[in-house]
Amino acid sequence: MLAEELINQMIPPLKLNDSSQTALNWMEVFHLTQLAVVDELMYKGIIDEDSILEKNNPNLPISDYRLSYPDIAIKAGAHYYDVINLATQNHLELIPVLGNTNEYLGVISVNETSAAIAQMFASQGPGGILVLAMKEIDYSLAQISRLIEANDTKILSVFVTNDSKESDYLKVTLKLNRIDLTRVIATLERYDYRIIAQFQETDVENTDKDRLDMLFKYLNI
Repeated sequence: MLAEELINQMIPPLKLNDSSQTALNWMEVFHLTQLAVVDELMYKGIIDEDSILEKNNPNLPISDYRLSYPDIAIKAGAHYYDVINLATQNHLELIPVLGNTNEYLGVISVNETSAAIAQMFASQGPGGILVLAMKEIDYSLAQISRLIEANDTKILSVFVTNDSKESDYLKVTLKLNRIDLTRVIATLERYDYRIIAQFQETDVENTDKDRLDMLFKYLNI
């Protein structure tokens, strides 16, 4: 799944001559606190609700505000793992997407991307999910795969996010094809891997939403 496939074309960008009230109106419609700002299809940055409310002038144009994250955007061909990483690192609810010549294509809603990940996990069939925490320098997918496969278990998908509290740590989320993860967990812990969360999916059609919500909490999504 690529960034361009996750764009929500319904969320409009703001122009520099739009008013503060226009921004607030769109934020209310889409239940957002941030919107992207463009100038002739070139991305200029993000404006947030708090900045607008602080100035308390509904007629003030967007050009009068200092925009945030002018350099934070992602290319259309980027993987959704990169979208999640960029969002968590910068605490954003929207990620702007740019084309080959850096033209603005649209934004990705982080909440919608989380839902897409949940659907991906569910569509891969019954199994379990493990979340590991480790130093970035210790991360080796080859070693993790070897230990898991030694227990007749396969990795169906994996994605890695930075830990928002410890910059040199990663959170590694693994979807496995086995529901009972007892042996896998024992093996990983024997090799000093730290498991911070585990989830089981016994029915593809009735994925436990509370457990998925808990997973996203661990990932800070």
